[in-house]
Amino acid sequence: MGLKVAVQMDPLETINIGGDSTFAVMLSAQARGHSLYHYTPHDLSYRDGRIIAQARAVTVQRVVGDHHAFGEKVELDLGRDIDVVLMRQDPPFDMAYITATHLLELAQAQGVLVVNDPAQVRNAPEKLFVLEFARFMPATLVTRSLDEVRAFHAKHGEIVVKPLYGNAGAAVFHVAQGDANLAALVELFSHVWREPFMAQQFLPKVTEGDKRIVLIDGEPTGAINRLPKTGEIRSNLAAGGKAQATELSPREQEICAALGPELRRRGLLFVGIDVIDGHLTEINVTSPTGIVAIDKFNGTDTPARIWEAIERKRNAPTHG
Repeated sequence: MGLKVAVQMDPLETINIGGDSTFAVMLSAQARGHSLYHYTPHDLSYRDGRIIAQARAVTVQRVVGDHHAFGEKVELDLGRDIDVVLMRQDPPFDMAYITATHLLELAQAQGVLVVNDPAQVRNAPEKLFVLEFARFMPATLVTRSLDEVRAFHAKHGEIVVKPLYGNAGAAVFHVAQGDANLAALVELFSHVWREPFMAQQFLPKVTEGDKRIVLIDGEPTGAINRLPKTGEIRSNLAAGGKAQATELSPREQEICAALGPELRRRGLLFVGIDVIDGHLTEINVTSPTGIVAIDKFNGTDTPARIWEAIERKRNAPTHG
């Protein structure tokens, strides 16, 4: 029997169906006989103990300019009416995002399976969760202190400075040795964001690629190498990076083996990690991407793997 699946995401009208991971997962769900509903975080409410979404049934197809068709808006009690919620809206990981995780956590307690587990998404911000695996990381500093950053810069020569809760490579700065803009950059970060920021040792081999590895229920299922465009250090596809086929090195297999049990324990079913020159830099749990490119290069079907894992979890005794 097909599942009723509600997808909490950004407006469907705005996505690029050629590379959007959520769209690929929706197509796969539909092919497996599951019914789909779409809503945005703004459509989510708490009312008298229930979590309500103003949603629309949707069908999808891989046709540019005609990729979705909505039904009439309906009111869904997520804990009663829906089998699975996919939480797939893009960051920023701000208080609105955190509030949505609290609401979906209540819905999950009422019976729906939420992927990824909303409490664990809240507890595992990409640039903070990764600190639990510091042995695999480049030298890293999290601070708001200019003196700390100056000392870190002096020690490592070249560093990268980035916000803790950004996405898609936004506001990532390369600070070269002797750069006179460091103080102004720290001042800017402190003015724009209340949170600390991250500084990391610059990895020169980023020019050879930043590898995105996807793990499904703790198991690596594929990877792509993302090459920055000329004059850039950011290799994110959203920032103009170019994808190429790749395989996992022994070091990357070691990283995945270390992360896998913890991801499974936390209910983080669909995760993307970033590795540069054998160094783990991020663990992406909010809205991981890259599966379309991975499947294109490898001839794999990552959305099917995702649904197999979801169906197993949904049919487990705790959700049966």
